[in-house]
Amino acid sequence: MNDNRTPLPLRSTLGLSAAAGASLLLSVAAALAQGLPRTNPEAAGFSRDRIEDPYIWLEDVEGEEALNWVDRQNEQSVGYLESLPTFDELYDRNLEILNSDDRIAAPDLRGDHVFNFWRDATNTRGLWRRTTVEDYVDGDPDWEPILDLDALAEAEGEDWVWKGASCLRPDYRICVLNLSRGGADAVVMREFDVDNKAFVEDGFLVPEAKSRLSWIDADTVYIGTDFGDGSLTDSGYPRTARIWRRGESLSGAMEIFAGERSDVSASVYRSWDGDSPYDFAVRSPSFYTSTRYLVTDKGELKQIEIPDDAIFRGMFNGQMLVGLRSDWIVGGETFVQGSLIAADFEKFLQGERNLHAVYEPTPTTALLDGGVMSTRDYLFLNILEDVASRMVRYELQDGEWVSQDIDTEALGSIRLVSASDTSNTLFFSFENFLTPDTLYVSHDGGAGIEALQSLPEFFDADGISVEQRFARSSDGTKVPYFLVLPAGFEARGDTPTLLYGYGGFEISLTPGYSPIVGHSWLARGGAYAVANIRGGGEYGPRWHQAALKENRQVAYDDFIAVAEDLIERGLTSTGHLGIRGGSNGGLLTGVMLTQRPDLWNAVVVQVPLLDMRRYNRLLAGASWMAEYGNPDTEDWAFISEYSPYQNIRRGMDYPKPFITTSTRDDRVHPGHARKMVARMTEMGHELLYFENTVGGHAGASDNTQRARNEAMIYSYLWDQLGTK
Repeated sequence: MNDNRTPLPLRSTLGLSAAAGASLLLSVAAALAQGLPRTNPEAAGFSRDRIEDPYIWLEDVEGEEALNWVDRQNEQSVGYLESLPTFDELYDRNLEILNSDDRIAAPDLRGDHVFNFWRDATNTRGLWRRTTVEDYVDGDPDWEPILDLDALAEAEGEDWVWKGASCLRPDYRICVLNLSRGGADAVVMREFDVDNKAFVEDGFLVPEAKSRLSWIDADTVYIGTDFGDGSLTDSGYPRTARIWRRGESLSGAMEIFAGERSDVSASVYRSWDGDSPYDFAVRSPSFYTSTRYLVTDKGELKQIEIPDDAIFRGMFNGQMLVGLRSDWIVGGETFVQGSLIAADFEKFLQGERNLHAVYEPTPTTALLDGGVMSTRDYLFLNILEDVASRMVRYELQDGEWVSQDIDTEALGSIRLVSASDTSNTLFFSFENFLTPDTLYVSHDGGAGIEALQSLPEFFDADGISVEQRFARSSDGTKVPYFLVLPAGFEARGDTPTLLYGYGGFEISLTPGYSPIVGHSWLARGGAYAVANIRGGGEYGPRWHQAALKENRQVAYDDFIAVAEDLIERGLTSTGHLGIRGGSNGGLLTGVMLTQRPDLWNAVVVQVPLLDMRRYNRLLAGASWMAEYGNPDTEDWAFISEYSPYQNIRRGMDYPKPFITTSTRDDRVHPGHARKMVARMTEMGHELLYFENTVGGHAGASDNTQRARNEAMIYSYLWDQLGTK
């Protein structure tokens, strides 16, 4: 199965589990990751004279004036943060954890091998390596190095950051590597021979761009990239797809499919169902809608007539799998929103509409985004029930889908890690806030499960407890949140408490083991809360759609309700309550800073969207208008009510926020954070700011950077929230 999705503002993975973060980062890296070219805003057609924004010059990402401003801000804030008494100890322990040899080497099943990309103190950029499946399962793998990214970067004088590899099945010998400069989404694509451990001479090479490549055979690929004028959509994604044959110039590749300039993206890719290839073309008019076609052997397009807001989840044993974002009425039968539907693909194309509901949600359950994986004979679903995972196996027997619950631990998060469609091997993991990640393998559809490796306990969890609570939002909706309480907790209203949230793009925040949160916060006496607010996917599409566009405020009201519940229950008080979020979560915390400054004493705003008047004109922002609305239309009336950059006020008493971004973030423009800092500074508000000059949207591109970022954040939080 394949999932061809458009990238989104990434939730910050730094405060959550390593496993959940790694899963999300891998899925984003594997997706179609594009963005608008990094240009001076005037060159993009936006005149300063027509924009009432004195800080628009800070959108010139790598302009000398803007970078000098960044240097001055960094010097002031970093010096302060690194001088705090907690910084050195937190940094050293962070780096020790991140480089630990006890970490789980996440398996990536490809044919007879398990591939893995590994970073540690020696391999700071990383080492791509492989071993056999049998050797990996035995527990003491003899890793075969494939590519030393540190050596490559040094030899070529490049700041290479690994962004994954696309390899040709079934032997996975020839691959196209995605190499990013400084962690940006834009990558250089280079063909590589795994057996020879060398780049292929005169092989496929795509210059730095945000490209999408899919193998057809050893000498042919589908390619979507920046071919020049007219080849990108308004969102900055490829508008066209071409067939590129070995020996041809990239510019000479033949166009075979195109979308409209107003679309989010268009692409063609090859998917597999066992040994059977399927070629699909897709046009995405918006982030949540698409039109899909089967590309026939004759090169003709045959439309797959599913709802335009449905999620095409690929093929399994001749069955088409479709996730529903809305009800689908077929032949008088209603298949409800949130269901997973299957149909015989060939018969469906011929007009038959014999559909089967593999999974149907209940009011308390949802199919996790990314929670579908198949082996040769089995389909596995990761289902949330009140935000805790359970795994269910499905098998097609005599035309009927037969389900079987897989016996796993309860009250935590399951992650479907990797599977093979040529065998029944499946790797999955389990974790919760206090239980370290454990990696499991099954070779028989889950009947037999073997624990392969567990993380050590990176922090002392003795006496720490976990609860799930529900707050009542302003419209009466019950909003779940997880609460991790420190050892010896007493409800006196003075516990330093960190509240984390995201609330967008149908992303679910599930219980996860985070060594950094654990040792930096929980083991030192802090409480940690995770708010499952609307806009996320914790209860499926309905939970997400409740906070779209003109209803965005409900996500913010949900977050406020959780905060007020924490205070009303005597856990903490405004002087000891802090919040954190990244990307769309950075927008969340930015809104909380401006709407309810009285509720918190610390606000961490990471790689954020903040200027919602111009977000759709910056980098990939136009692709997110289905989430937020179009500020160039009457939608600005409701967007303007919460856009942080437009709602910061002179003379208000704001808590001192810590705002971070990355110069190399080519998904969410660093201008959002820069301009907010400039405006707040001009108004006389105290704040801290750090802009990493590398790192991309993740905010850090290696373990040293991440250790430093986290040490600064938690030093700031203790400085603001610690018991005085």
